[in-house]
Amino acid sequence: MTRIAIIGTGHVGRALAGGFAKAGHEVLFGSRDPDARTGLGHRVVTVAEAAAQGEVVVNATPGTDSAALLAPLARPLAGKVLLDVAVGLTADLELAHPNSSVSEEIQRALPDTRVVKTLSTVDSTTMVAPGELSGPGTVFVSGDDDAAKRAVEALLHDLGWPADAVTDLGGLRTARGQEHFALLFMGIAEAIGTYTFTIRVVR
Repeated sequence: MTRIAIIGTGHVGRALAGGFAKAGHEVLFGSRDPDARTGLGHRVVTVAEAAAQGEVVVNATPGTDSAALLAPLARPLAGKVLLDVAVGLTADLELAHPNSSVSEEIQRALPDTRVVKTLSTVDSTTMVAPGELSGPGTVFVSGDDDAAKRAVEALLHDLGWPADAVTDLGGLRTARGQEHFALLFMGIAEAIGTYTFTIRVVR
């Protein structure tokens, strides 16, 4: 069992909390306004407290806010694995980081934290229930620390992603591909009428 601190209490954060709890992990939330976040089924503490208490920390905040929100947490996040699922989109649904990624921005702000990008190519439902789709899909990991990526892959397995569904893209710079997929993701979703889908890498 791992104590997983999820920073962000929106749809994605709540979905991941349910998935990780179902797999037997201890979950807590970090919020900028914890007193206003009730009925979530797990403890809600401040963002700083969550960063300090979590063995693994999940960034499920809006990608346009993530780096600024996490930057003051360099000390409690030092050495920890930070699983980043965020994508930065503007109000016009354009990429906020067209020449970079949220993950790289976070890594620059937190050089001693082991940032791993994953799950940003699927919606919150698919993140925690890939087996409910009509066929197998592929999920990706990006990061500069191999041990951190293996730890994240283990958590992906706990969410229902089998080993052959996980593709390691390489260093954290490849997080750009995961995040920039958001434009194609939205196009596919509009074409098929649902956000609950994934893609499959076929050799």
